[in-house]
Amino acid sequence: MDFFKTVARRASVRAFKPRVISDSEWESLFRAAMAAPSAVNCQPWAFVLVQDRATLVKLAEALPYAKMTAQASGAVVVCAIPAKAYNGSAEIAILDAAAACENLLLAATALGLGAVWTAGHPYADRMAAMRALLGIPAEVIPVALVPIGEPAGAVVAKDKYKPESIHRETW
Repeated sequence: MDFFKTVARRASVRAFKPRVISDSEWESLFRAAMAAPSAVNCQPWAFVLVQDRATLVKLAEALPYAKMTAQASGAVVVCAIPAKAYNGSAEIAILDAAAACENLLLAATALGLGAVWTAGHPYADRMAAMRALLGIPAEVIPVALVPIGEPAGAVVAKDKYKPESIHRETW
């Protein structure tokens, strides 16, 4: 799929129908995520892939804006690892993990899958729930939970282009 078409088609998908995502598709998703830029190429991220239905349901119950996780084929928790980031910076680790998360979302779109970014960071309760359910260490920051699956209906992306948001040369 053409890059610009992929970007234009990317939308937050919150309803899924049953479909098994193959190991090769998961690998493609993770390869795309890990191709993201990071400060000084430190790659301070890790990913938790959840496919177990009972765990997906528990995540859906624990996270207020991630109810769709119960029907997803799987979910990925995108984590930031400050100790691996440039200068040990949590802020930089989070930015780098966010870039990886966006690549993951675009890759899902390119594969004809649907996905949605649901926030972990900066919400203490959401991060605590993900840590407790998935054994994520305290020093690792769960930035986002991304449910992924086959969209249950038509995916309609919004045109978010706003020329008034562009400032040329100065503000």
